[in-house]
Amino acid sequence: MSVHAERVAELVQREVARILQREYADQLQPMVTVTRARMTGDLSIAYVYASVMGDTSEEREATFRQLKSLAPDIREKLASRIRHKVREIPELKFFHDESLQKAKRMENLFDRIREERQRREDSDDSLAESG
Repeated sequence: MSVHAERVAELVQREVARILQREYADQLQPMVTVTRARMTGDLSIAYVYASVMGDTSEEREATFRQLKSLAPDIREKLASRIRHKVREIPELKFFHDESLQKAKRMENLFDRIREERQRREDSDDSLAESG
């Protein structure tokens, strides 16, 4: 991606995040976080990656579907914010970024491994003391 495309992607990411936070926070529950954006070479399409917080995958998917349906409205609001900085307002395509959920699952697994290791060490210590 060219330097110009990277700058436009950063601008789009920042502004879409602000729009979601300020104007759609009540509609998009649980919370949605824009994690990154990248542009096509001609700057006509912005691929916006969003992470959705939520207790269940069904809840996260429903919120993400709602986010995708709001894309035309978000693009309109984006246009009013960045039209003086870009020639053409990019089409917004949202993608579900599940890296935070994956990281959380990994952290939970590591916690369980630590707990199991501690239980085994405690069990070994109690056997050594009784023997």
